[in-house]
Amino acid sequence: MLVPMRAILDAADKNDYAQGAFNVNAVCQAKAVINVHEMFRSPAILQGADLANGFMGGRTDFANATLEDKKAGAKNIADAVKKYGTDSPIPIALHLDHGRNLDSCVAAIEGGYTSVMIDGSTLPFDENVELTREVVKYAHARGVTVEGELGVLAGVEDHVFASTSTYTNPLRAIDFFKKTGVDALAISYGTMHGANKGKDTVLRKEIAAAIKECMMHEGIEGYLVSHGSSTVPQYIVEEINALGGEITNAYGINIDQLVEVSHCGINKINVDTDIRLAVTRNMKELFARDAALKNRASVGQIYELLEKNKAVFDPRVFLTPIMDTVMYGNVPNDDVARICECIEAGVKEVVGTLIVKFGSFGRAPKVVPVTLDEMAERYKKEGI
Repeated sequence: MLVPMRAILDAADKNDYAQGAFNVNAVCQAKAVINVHEMFRSPAILQGADLANGFMGGRTDFANATLEDKKAGAKNIADAVKKYGTDSPIPIALHLDHGRNLDSCVAAIEGGYTSVMIDGSTLPFDENVELTREVVKYAHARGVTVEGELGVLAGVEDHVFASTSTYTNPLRAIDFFKKTGVDALAISYGTMHGANKGKDTVLRKEIAAAIKECMMHEGIEGYLVSHGSSTVPQYIVEEINALGGEITNAYGINIDQLVEVSHCGINKINVDTDIRLAVTRNMKELFARDAALKNRASVGQIYELLEKNKAVFDPRVFLTPIMDTVMYGNVPNDDVARICECIEAGVKEVVGTLIVKFGSFGRAPKVVPVTLDEMAERYKKEGI
């Protein structure tokens, strides 16, 4: 069943576990994320980044995606989640990651997303509040959850660039919740976007704990989010490089630290890079095991792109020859089916591991099911 993300985060908050949120860029990835959550009886949050919507709308140079591209892609991702999730026994939310502006958020909501993030973190505080409040007003009227961001994470992910980080001020976070009515807040406390987070990164868990304590004192019902939280499994990096890859200086957040912060106020942990790495390794392995695939008409170009971009691990770079499969889930032959199978296996490997580590397995019954219409009524009564 599809639900607003707030319902899933509420269960995580009340039952003291972390809810992973996993980015998808293809129909088969959405299918795999839902299937593995069902296997572990875990609630699920799938995320489509703003530029992922552009890619899923057919824009292979997704950095230049237009609003129309994003509208088409948002619908394609939502259609895939509805296909595999509407009749699912677990609660599922579809969340827009790093929405750039109101138009991007509206496009996602119209496409079928049940939650959106508006990222005004690079704006002055008052402008961030104004933009976030504008999105809250639009989304809450439709029962859709809203996540904001305060503080700037270092690193690179799609269009999110920052060379240095600015830690979130707990008092500012409380002010932000009060002024915007936002449901969830992504904070900066030591995580970093991308695969190069630095070796031995230490999270400032006291920042999350301080914000959560202040929220409880002020009676604010909201949730804290950890962006840039991929663990970058070293065994996968090593396996990619053993297959001819050239990935260097790739380090993630220690998984034990993520588990620890889940007990300090962090309710949602975003993961993207780990999935990209596992999928890329699996595709390299597939071509290494079956050399005949390298010359096949339908998938040979994927191999050529893997060889041409040895230092890259974003599957979107390699999957452009099969965009019909990426966007709509159409599988024209056995060769493309094998590509899809290895993508799904990579997703399940990473996501399944983190479901267990974060403690969300078996928690699906803890989520109180609610429809978007019911949530909209709740917001209306509360004046949010």
